[in-house]
Amino acid sequence: MSEEIKLSEVLQVRRDKLKDLVANNQDPFKVSKYERTAFSVEIADNFEAFEGKEVQIAGRIMAKRGMGKASFLDILDRDGRIQSYVRRDAIGDEAFDVFSTYDIGDIVGIKGTVFKTKKEEISVRASEVLLLTKSLQILPEKYHGLKDNELRYRQRYVDLIVNPEVKEVFIKRNKIMKAVRSFLDDRDYLEVETPILNTIAGGASARPFLTHHNTLDIDMYMRIANELPLKRLIVGGFDRVYEMGRMFRNEGMSMKHNPEYTAMEVYTAYEDYEFVMKLTEDLVAYCCEQANGSMKVDFQGVELDFTPPWKRISMTDAVTQDTGVDFNSFETLDEMKAAAKKLGVDIQPYMTKGHLISEAFEIHCEKHLIQPTFVTHHPVEISPLAKKNADNPEITDRFEAFVNTWEIANAFSELNDPIDQRERFEAQVTAKDLGDDEAHPMDDDFINALEVGMPPTGGLGIGIDRMVMLLTNQSSIRDVILFPTMKPIKD
Repeated sequence: MSEEIKLSEVLQVRRDKLKDLVANNQDPFKVSKYERTAFSVEIADNFEAFEGKEVQIAGRIMAKRGMGKASFLDILDRDGRIQSYVRRDAIGDEAFDVFSTYDIGDIVGIKGTVFKTKKEEISVRASEVLLLTKSLQILPEKYHGLKDNELRYRQRYVDLIVNPEVKEVFIKRNKIMKAVRSFLDDRDYLEVETPILNTIAGGASARPFLTHHNTLDIDMYMRIANELPLKRLIVGGFDRVYEMGRMFRNEGMSMKHNPEYTAMEVYTAYEDYEFVMKLTEDLVAYCCEQANGSMKVDFQGVELDFTPPWKRISMTDAVTQDTGVDFNSFETLDEMKAAAKKLGVDIQPYMTKGHLISEAFEIHCEKHLIQPTFVTHHPVEISPLAKKNADNPEITDRFEAFVNTWEIANAFSELNDPIDQRERFEAQVTAKDLGDDEAHPMDDDFINALEVGMPPTGGLGIGIDRMVMLLTNQSSIRDVILFPTMKPIKD
């Protein structure tokens, strides 16, 4: 008999059991409420207070060990597992006969008293067992669990049941996000909400998702960043604002890229990128400490130390340090392109000095940035929204934070000169015409906002998912997103 036939027979048995329950007026799906008075971890941590007391617990049957007139159950509730001891003479013959038909995966409510078995295991001695939900599917086998990553992500609900360490990651993720909000709220930042649908995909260099609004009969884009609306709020008089939410980029998928992801942007009026640099390292260190009890964390066997201050190096110096090539030493763009080509840069028509430095940095420098590091002073060509450095107009007062070779934050002193901003947008439009499909579009309303007047401002963007990956020791972004984007299964 094939495994498929065996499986279908087991599933049919479960459905037959449900039919029998319904026929005997014991349909579990008619139960709409069950009062719980205690939870597994709470009982275990406070056994002396609970010993001998009656409790009502509820959860999923994860194991069932029968011994004739008695059975032991492992119940999985919100917090963890607890054992229950069910005897025929304690709940009655009829109830025990029905209980004997329950399967692993069924959800039950149990009333009973707390005690310890002869093996010193904290348990609940049942006086009543009520079936709350009949499971019609089969959980993965105990010792092998749900190991197929594709199936884990597609059926996260099963993953959370059979792999308890997964649940802990998302509990810690929640703790980290609370820490972010607490850190900023305590510093008088206002949390706001800005549109997800926009007529212009601005605020970053990325490919957007396109959709259509039927009533207005216009194309709209799902936001790739929330930078420009937040800056409009700075113009409007809010001095400190932030937003944490979903962004959408129609780009490749990898261990650290998901098309739909969580990011946060923070804007501080009357401050610059130096202020934001300290804010960033303090924020991430605080989140690490809140989540792990320390500013140090083990990530895939490497100890990462988030204790401020972090190392700082300019992008140009990093390229020179790691390649031996100083792009400032060349007199012509052709010389620069020739040197960049030797470094493995794929030369494109729109590329200027800044593009070449940036590409060389990505190829040769990022892989060395393990410990938290601020890479500063990006070329103006790749920083259309950042303020130029006062001493060198070829670079900007910008930084990116790198950890474990990943960029986790991007920040700068915001460009608030509307004339300069328009010129840079126009340069971006030209780059787009030359083949740069991630170039920034023109945004006339944002130019108008800058003409109204935006004070000097420091802005920050943090990839929340990547930060959570680092602080929870997860090597794939899919392991910190409850429902990652997946390719549909073809029938």
